[in-house]
Amino acid sequence: MSSPTGPAGLPVRMPRPRQPGRHRRPEPVAAPEGAPALVLAVPGTPSAATRGLAEEVVSIARSELPGLDARIGYLDGDDAEFPTLQSVLTHTAQERTARYEQARAAGVDAKEPEGPVAVVVPLLAGPDGALLRRVRQAVMESRIAADLTDVLGPHPLLAEGLHVRLSEAGLARADRARLFTVATAADGIILASVGGEEAVQAAGITGMLLAARLAVPVMAAALDEDGSIAAIAEQLRASGSQNLALAPYLIGPEIDAGLLEAAATEAGCASSDPLGPYPAIGKLALAKYTTALGIAPQQSQGAPVR
Repeated sequence: MSSPTGPAGLPVRMPRPRQPGRHRRPEPVAAPEGAPALVLAVPGTPSAATRGLAEEVVSIARSELPGLDARIGYLDGDDAEFPTLQSVLTHTAQERTARYEQARAAGVDAKEPEGPVAVVVPLLAGPDGALLRRVRQAVMESRIAADLTDVLGPHPLLAEGLHVRLSEAGLARADRARLFTVATAADGIILASVGGEEAVQAAGITGMLLAARLAVPVMAAALDEDGSIAAIAEQLRASGSQNLALAPYLIGPEIDAGLLEAAATEAGCASSDPLGPYPAIGKLALAKYTTALGIAPQQSQGAPVR
């Protein structure tokens, strides 16, 4: 079989054919030119800690999808230090129009912008009807074409994050396969959510995944319903669990930290921290965005937490 040759009969280095099959190296994906902005809708009272958390989430999303235009809008912002969701959407639309007009003025044959200006992703682990209504209202009042995604959960990555937070608090083994001994490990988990019965049901799905990881019973309860946490604690103890732990199925800003402390006291158990800026939160926010646009970024592989 003859091979390609260059000058003086020297062989030419040909590009390697793309490796077929599931083990081939994934093609890198960047945000399409002119793609809508990802606008993270952050609930709760704005603070420096909340801003730091939101900035870390969008930083993770940007690292997963180069060229991503990611912004932060606060449901209870003041439009000074913490811009409201409505004002962020308005400003994003104005910038897109200005870029188009500048291109036309410079003689560039630019295509007039069309489609949504932004994709709004609520920074919520589970459904919260009251907060989601406020997000929709802000989008409507902005009069900007924007798509609104669903909340981040339920999802196996959230179960992973809950496991990590419990292990950080000394309430669960970091890796069941390695048989670490943790004297304070819980034998029953209360998964605390906000948003009423719908949120409890959604948290229960992630709770089943967490129970499979920890090999202990996990039951969901509502932080915003009187007596819910205590009732679930009593139910777990009646079934044989004695050393309970409270795992907040929350990212953090959506609820006052004092409510978590009160719930843990009510249940008579220790609590782990909320999910916070766990890396999976940024990846799930990006997944909601890319699903809305019909694009699929390269998935980074991390070591699983068992």
